[in-house]
Amino acid sequence: MDEKNIVGKVINLAGLVDYQENSVVSRQVIAQKTGTVTLFAFDRGEGLSEHTAPFDALVQVLEGEVEITIAGESHVVKEGEMIIMPANKPHALKALTQFKMMLVMIRS
Repeated sequence: MDEKNIVGKVINLAGLVDYQENSVVSRQVIAQKTGTVTLFAFDRGEGLSEHTAPFDALVQVLEGEVEITIAGESHVVKEGEMIIMPANKPHALKALTQFKMMLVMIRS
């Protein structure tokens, strides 16, 4: 199902991306010049190494638990919770369990 097929429909976000063993799976739901919405599914122990982004990024955990480190400070974020990773601050993610998240980046 691509973006055009989900516009105007009620969708279960977690159902749009599936877990894969030893992998991180991503799927862009919205891709515009002004921002993106991307869904991710992380197998337990998988993660994203430390990096920065030029824009604030909102993470909404849909399933499971993740450890998110922002500028050296660790946060455990669970299903139903969110955190904002500020622009230009180093951050990293590590799946404590299998987990799914929605990442929203607004560019303007």
